Amino acid sequence: MTARTPQSYARGELVIVLDAADLERAADFWSQVLGYRRAGASGKYLSLIPADGVGCELVVQRVDDVKREKNRLHLDLRTADLEAEVARVVALGATVLTAEPIVEDGWRWHVLGDPDGNESCVLQPPR
Repeated sequence: MTARTPQSYARGELVIVLDAADLERAADFWSQVLGYRRAGASGKYLSLIPADGVGCELVVQRVDDVKREKNRLHLDLRTADLEAEVARVVALGATVLTAEPIVEDGWRWHVLGDPDGNESCVLQPPR
């Protein structure tokens, strides 16, 4: 097993928690998108960590309420090839929420929804 090196912040460890209606579906989707592996589960929580053990843990939390509005916090996936990465994530189950790429200060991105409707962005930095 790979040693675990969590993502730290000034007073401890940073963990991202993502709400989902279907724990298994969300864990499968995000582990494939991020290249993470399952690190454990307990009740309504399932932990995903980077395959090499280094970095931020993503905890998927099963919730009963339905997502209704835009997320106030979301994940950004920065990539050199916007179209290829959007196509890859869509093939895993995401939905593209923007008809055309958004362009701002040389950055290009699409907003995608995961299988639970949580937004994330796939961004291409300025060249």
